[in-house]
Amino acid sequence: MNKSTLAIAIGLLLVANTGFAKTTKMTLEQRLEQLESRLEAAEGRADQAEQKVQDLQVQQANEIKEIKAAQGNTPVNAQTSAEETKKNATTPNLVLSGYGDLKIYGDVEFNMDAASNKGVLAMMNPDSNSDSTNEKWDINGRILLGFDGVRKLDNGYYAGFSAQPLGDLSGSVNIDDSVFFFGKESDWKIKVGRFEAYDMFPLNQDTFVEHSGNTANDLYDDGSGYIYMMKEGRGRSDSGGNFLMSKQLDNWYFELNTLMEDGTSLYQDDQYHGRDIDQQKNVIYLRPVVAWSPTDEFTVSAGMESNVINNAYGYTNNQGQFIDQSDRTGYGLTMTWNGLKNDPDNGVVINANTAYLDADNEQDFTAGANVLWKRFELGYIYAHNKIDDYAGVVCDNNCWINDEGTYDIHTFHTSYQFANVMNMQNFNIYLGAYYSILDSDGDNHNGTGSDDRYGARVRFKYFF
Repeated sequence: MNKSTLAIAIGLLLVANTGFAKTTKMTLEQRLEQLESRLEAAEGRADQAEQKVQDLQVQQANEIKEIKAAQGNTPVNAQTSAEETKKNATTPNLVLSGYGDLKIYGDVEFNMDAASNKGVLAMMNPDSNSDSTNEKWDINGRILLGFDGVRKLDNGYYAGFSAQPLGDLSGSVNIDDSVFFFGKESDWKIKVGRFEAYDMFPLNQDTFVEHSGNTANDLYDDGSGYIYMMKEGRGRSDSGGNFLMSKQLDNWYFELNTLMEDGTSLYQDDQYHGRDIDQQKNVIYLRPVVAWSPTDEFTVSAGMESNVINNAYGYTNNQGQFIDQSDRTGYGLTMTWNGLKNDPDNGVVINANTAYLDADNEQDFTAGANVLWKRFELGYIYAHNKIDDYAGVVCDNNCWINDEGTYDIHTFHTSYQFANVMNMQNFNIYLGAYYSILDSDGDNHNGTGSDDRYGARVRFKYFF
């Protein structure tokens, strides 16, 4: 009995183990089948997504074709026919280096001007004949095409460039900025090339404010009123370049700009105090600036600029001695309240500026203030200048100053912006005007020109 019972138990265990093995085997097969079906479903969804992408690309290409057809432009990029593309050795493609970001943009600025004759304050076309023209009507302007590239690293270091070619109505092509820079974000920066350093005499919504010179070159028009604005060493020169170092430290900003150029480019017609000037060396302007911003709205800035090269240019007297006229040192202080930073609709922008120049036989003091609110700007500039020496040569181009002495200039300027014309963002129209009055300490300092100047402008401005 015991042996029979033992045999039956062993047989039942063998049968149970065999059945369990079969059940386990079937469960694994079922799992494999489930995985296969899931893979098939995933492949199906991927095919559907790829088809949707292709459909979107086709739809986008069709839309681009319709737009270009409406504009009348020649098909480009993917719009070119396959037969035409096959003629190329390689497929047309736009490839970037992949080392950084590239931005392409533009700036359209065209003006319609009506202004008083050349000389004294309104420095228009140097070739114009002011003796026969009392007023000047003009259309001028340019289109700027900008290319900015920058590469940033995870540790905050960066490097980049900016190139801004200009095409103007005279048919010439120039350059606005051409600069290479590198540094560390919110810390330090170095710039080299052609550019403008810190603005120490901001004019707010600067639409049409004419004076003796309106660029970094040809600032000083001998025999005309000079408004010193501490920008002789600011840069963007046609005869030299800049090297700038800056540092941001909490609310403080420090900057040292170095401008190396032909110093005689400062003067129109290479004349100063009635004498022709000759260049001996290039000048080097050092221009340190410090700015403090305790709040987002308020900034106070102080700076100076000075030529540190002696005998850079001058004239030779009757005794054959070279007389240096390149000694020029200027100082500036400006305070700005910019309420637009926290209130773009109703914020007020206020600038209060002052500058003083101690030059060879001349001292110039300038002060000004301007206010911008609701796109309307109003400003005033006062200049008090003293000339200690003048050669006595009377210029024949409506000169107002032909002798030593003191003279004052009072300039009023205003502008208004029509923003987003035709409800188109970045398309603005500006109306600008100025009126200047010149006064001296004696009749001998009033030349053949009038003692007032005026002008009005319509400016079309578009960014793209």
